[in-house]
Amino acid sequence: MAEAEVPLNADSVSSANKVSLRELAGFFLRLGTTAFGGPAAHIAIMEDELVRRRKWLSREKFLDLLGASNLIPGPSSSELAIHIGYLLGGWPGLLVAGICFILPAACMVGGLAWAYVHFGKLPEVPAILYGVKPVVIAVILQALWGLGRTAIKTTYLGFVAVLSVLLSVFALHPLLLLLLAGGLACLPHLRAQRLSLSALPSLTISSAALATATTFSLSSLFLIFLKIGAIVFGSGYVLLAFLRADLVSNRGWLTDAQLVDAVAVGQVTPGPVFTTATFIGFILGGIRGAVLATIGIFVPAFILVAVSGPLVPRIRKSKIAGAILDGVNVASLALMAVVTWQLGRASIMDVVTVVLAIASLFVLLRFRFNSAWLVLIGSVIGLVTHAHHY
Repeated sequence: MAEAEVPLNADSVSSANKVSLRELAGFFLRLGTTAFGGPAAHIAIMEDELVRRRKWLSREKFLDLLGASNLIPGPSSSELAIHIGYLLGGWPGLLVAGICFILPAACMVGGLAWAYVHFGKLPEVPAILYGVKPVVIAVILQALWGLGRTAIKTTYLGFVAVLSVLLSVFALHPLLLLLLAGGLACLPHLRAQRLSLSALPSLTISSAALATATTFSLSSLFLIFLKIGAIVFGSGYVLLAFLRADLVSNRGWLTDAQLVDAVAVGQVTPGPVFTTATFIGFILGGIRGAVLATIGIFVPAFILVAVSGPLVPRIRKSKIAGAILDGVNVASLALMAVVTWQLGRASIMDVVTVVLAIASLFVLLRFRFNSAWLVLIGSVIGLVTHAHHY
């Protein structure tokens, strides 16, 4: 108990004042197994358990790590877990916390993907997804509303958001859209400080170099998810825009209906939203595809957390970096809005699904209801509605 009384800071990683790896593994395994509700819920549980109850780190340090996670691409709650693991347990803690948080959800999603592939044509599964899909759309809209109120801080950022929606409708690649929005958002600051954007083209080229051919292979699947894991900013739901662009529009490996199914399965399980990659990987390449897609999408998070830690204090103090991040955030919301519209057309098709989507959205916004329970209710409604087909 004496260790808990020593204030933890960045230097504690190399000192003897560390939480044991067994304790880290136990906590993050339980979190990854039981934490429904998406990134916001994961973060709230970590704060309650690790700051208030266990006092493993201070609230100020927790906020610093949360801010660091939001400044880099990738799944924010997973990166927060990795940051905490590194702070409390060094390099072994970084791996233990991240893997233990991700692995339970990946295994659950993989199991559901197996059932989907083998039994997906039975009447019960489409019935369940019939009720779940409208709830998923409502969950995304609720997240979009909450994030939008925070991200669109000025009229100028509102203009960037509207422009991003229009460019997304006209099929500008999501990565290019994020780069453009970040550049536009920092223009006022650049004008004042006369900085150059010469680094942006090289970033575009390096990202484009990760693009793969339209012919399916396990290596191309891995590279696609590696690219997505390295460039997706904002909420995990922005992942949908990149998945649709790469796997539905550009390569035709998935249909819109399959993509919505993947997201629905991700909502049924706890843990990171990015385990949607596990589901898609299994559909396209079996067990090996699921493993490669999961590794590909999460590896960048481990690398970015390890590399960005020493740079975070400088980034947070930079007005230019902050402005770019503001632009990236509003563009992320624009992508979410457009992809939600596209997916909604494939999910909301009759009176029942319209009512279910509207009711779910009302409950989420008005009562802050746990989305996992809504997903369960939606599945029951789907089964009851299609009972006469059995």
